[in-house]
Amino acid sequence: MSMLTDFFIPQRVILAIMGFLAILNAYTMRISLSIAITELVVKKNHTDIDGEAAVCVADDMDHGTPTGGTYEWSEELQGFILSSFYIGYIVTHIPGGLLAEKFGGKWTLSLGILSTAFFTLITPLAIINGGATALIIVRILMGLGEGTTFPALSVLLAQWVPANERGKLGALVLGGGQVGTILGNLLSGVLLDAFDWPIVFYIFGGLGVVWFIFFCFLCFNDPTLHPYIKPSEREYLAKELGRLGRKEGLSPTPWKAILSSVPMIALVCAQIGHDWGFYIMVTDLPKYMSDVMQFSIKANGLYSSLPYIMMWIVSIGSGFVGDWLITRNILNITNTRKMMTGIAAFGPAIFMVAASYAGCDRLAVVILFTICMGLMGAFYAGMKLSPLDMSPNYAGTLMAITNGIGAITGVITPYLVGVMTPNATLLEWRTVFWVAFGVLCVTAFIYCIWASGEVQDFNDPSPRKDHDSEERAKPSDNEKQKH
Repeated sequence: MSMLTDFFIPQRVILAIMGFLAILNAYTMRISLSIAITELVVKKNHTDIDGEAAVCVADDMDHGTPTGGTYEWSEELQGFILSSFYIGYIVTHIPGGLLAEKFGGKWTLSLGILSTAFFTLITPLAIINGGATALIIVRILMGLGEGTTFPALSVLLAQWVPANERGKLGALVLGGGQVGTILGNLLSGVLLDAFDWPIVFYIFGGLGVVWFIFFCFLCFNDPTLHPYIKPSEREYLAKELGRLGRKEGLSPTPWKAILSSVPMIALVCAQIGHDWGFYIMVTDLPKYMSDVMQFSIKANGLYSSLPYIMMWIVSIGSGFVGDWLITRNILNITNTRKMMTGIAAFGPAIFMVAASYAGCDRLAVVILFTICMGLMGAFYAGMKLSPLDMSPNYAGTLMAITNGIGAITGVITPYLVGVMTPNATLLEWRTVFWVAFGVLCVTAFIYCIWASGEVQDFNDPSPRKDHDSEERAKPSDNEKQKH
């Protein structure tokens, strides 16, 4: 199959497509529970609070109202169930990055996705036989498998994607999160409307297994290991990347230099802000649409997916715009990343809050959430590419640190939402969005001041030098002073 595709598609593009599908599958498996849980739990009865509707009144717009299920799980317990995935997800980020840098990203990525697929497939069995406790355990195990995804992909992209194509192909790969969320929400709504709730876990888990099989045959760690790559593409990548394969004798990870780097701290802050807003939306938007807006399950899947369609379009478009700004020397890499990150933080913060003030105007709410998540798509041509910019040699570790710390918000936000919305009312949700507004704005402000798109000194730490090498270094230092 690789020999056939080689005549039409460069191998780095094939890798990017398979990376896109990896994240797509990861997200469908991750978020399938977010809509399914609305069919698992008993629906609440609401009353008016302080003269304002606690929730909206269902109408004929979606041809049905939410039905609910039989499990009596409180909002706080639901929040913990939804956040439990990220407990495991955090744990394997840094080990995944280190393993990918040492042995290559192929098996670190693929085996992680395969294990997530397995635990997705057994989720219905866990719920039926073990209830909430078994579901929490399975979700933690799913997170352990999926935690290697972004670090391993960062290593693969650093081995395959030249800097002048990083915006386009990087945005394509990372855009898999939006498409996975779109398909996860949309197909879950359709499937749950037509079949019993276990079907979503069987479908998405099965697709993860299919992806694993294709990826194993089509993709390789780096161009030197690819048996079917054209010599012209190998030479091009050698010229653009400056090296082929993982750097031999790479120094141990310079943890102190990385963790004390001001641009790295700024990057971590931006990741925290992005993930805070993103995880509220990706994990809890279906609950908001069901509990507050009173959409039926089929309509919930549709309207919860629309914001991510816009987000995907913007993420791809911003990648092209970012590359164009850089190649035309309109903006340097640093300012391009800062501009995209600013758009992707301040814009969503405003429109997220605005959606809560639209009340029960369903059309306005859907439009505002769609604009909110659309603007957030610019993150993928902004701070999401900073690990590749700052350190090609340690991109997996940088991505592991930033994504791992950011993923802590995946544990905090769903649980916090459950605590802050015990009655699942509009006023309670409005407070949730105001908190997200503050987190997004403060963290983006820090990034826009102190971030960098330049290769950092810790990317190529000097090996231990003997006395002679130190002496040989002195003339070059003096020459620098002269200039």
